[in-house]
Amino acid sequence: MKKHIRNKGFLYSLLTLLLFTALFANFPTKASAVELGLEAEAAILVDANSGKILYELNPDMTLPPASMSKMMTEYLLLEAIHNKQVSWDQEVSITDYVYKISQNTKLSNVPLRKDIKYTVRELYESMAIYSANGSTIALAETIAGSETNFIKMMNDKAQALGMEDAKFVNSTGLNNKDLLGMHPKGTGETEENMMSPRSVAILAYSLLKDYPEVLETASIPLKKFTKGIDGEGISMLNWNAMLPNIPGYLQQFAYQGVDGLKTGSTALAGYCFTGTAERNGMRLISVVMRTKSQYARFEETKKLFDYGFSNFVEKELFPANYQVKKHDVLKVEKGKQKEVQIASKEALKTVIKTNEEELYEPKLVLDKKALTKKGTLVAPAEKGQKVGYLTYEYKGENNYGYLLKNGAASEKVAIVTQTGVEKANWFSLTMRAIGGFFADIWSSVAGGIAGLFS
Repeated sequence: MKKHIRNKGFLYSLLTLLLFTALFANFPTKASAVELGLEAEAAILVDANSGKILYELNPDMTLPPASMSKMMTEYLLLEAIHNKQVSWDQEVSITDYVYKISQNTKLSNVPLRKDIKYTVRELYESMAIYSANGSTIALAETIAGSETNFIKMMNDKAQALGMEDAKFVNSTGLNNKDLLGMHPKGTGETEENMMSPRSVAILAYSLLKDYPEVLETASIPLKKFTKGIDGEGISMLNWNAMLPNIPGYLQQFAYQGVDGLKTGSTALAGYCFTGTAERNGMRLISVVMRTKSQYARFEETKKLFDYGFSNFVEKELFPANYQVKKHDVLKVEKGKQKEVQIASKEALKTVIKTNEEELYEPKLVLDKKALTKKGTLVAPAEKGQKVGYLTYEYKGENNYGYLLKNGAASEKVAIVTQTGVEKANWFSLTMRAIGGFFADIWSSVAGGIAGLFS
């Protein structure tokens, strides 16, 4: 009897195992933290062109981004420059608040003086290269009048960019306790900015898309800030040790193609880094958050970049003038020709995993507004007239989606007419109408006759 019960228990265990295997065997397999050996609390890797996610680890975990927050200050400054609200040569006076923060040598800073005015460009370079906190606050005050006003701009822009979980309480990414009681109004004494890797990546993606010139400064390995204490210069060594031309012992962390973007660290945040690198025309964006040490963030970023550049490639899926089988022509109404050839205006490229090209199938989407309810084109029509777009369907399993909800919208090219179609003259249209009239009558009569004998 006991043996029978044991056998029954074994049978239940076996059935459970088989059921589990059946349910989960076909689930998508994705690169995991174990596969990459990634030692970070959270991370993400993204194609900088499309926003396609190539790898993720706790991508929606909100953590302190520390000085990676300064990418938003950079974004708003470059936006103000483009809108001519601020100029590079504009001179900035140093307030008591900025002066006191800039003198704190425990923080990343260039020591600013109250008896000297600095240009916006000088302050920007010290922020982008050396993560100078005093300079960052000075820029925030220049743009918005006060840091309190500026953080409202930061939060508004975050929402506009799709950074849904982002919360800014200051312009620098410091803990508010480091602001000596002068933190922005309405924020807590020990609050810190909060973002997920996804939001940080969205910020970096938007910054590179809208203001790619940010890399001209972010890629500078070393520069002298010429207005330091008593007029003496201070050398600004870029905190990004992955820059290929970084000097000295930091060369061990240099990585081919890296040209940005922003480091960060606080006691609460640990060590963070948003990196970007380009190789063979493909640019990647990486984010690692809460790593163990100053240099661990670069070692973990290297794992992400190695994975991305080794396993993905930008591929031309469909060439220019590509025609989808069985959908290569459109019927035309009121034209000299009754149909017109259609094809893609440009080549459709995307980043794909190596050897997965066969898993991408063409998908034609016609523009209903450009056609009749029957799906036909009405003459006259010009050569190159847009009638829809070509995109793709991915049939594989390694699919994380995109940074933004409408990310797939960037993965398409226009479908256009290959020739023009002139409108038929009135005589041709009249004869077609008459022919159509009698054809309808004949169809009705033929149908009725067939009904008599059915």
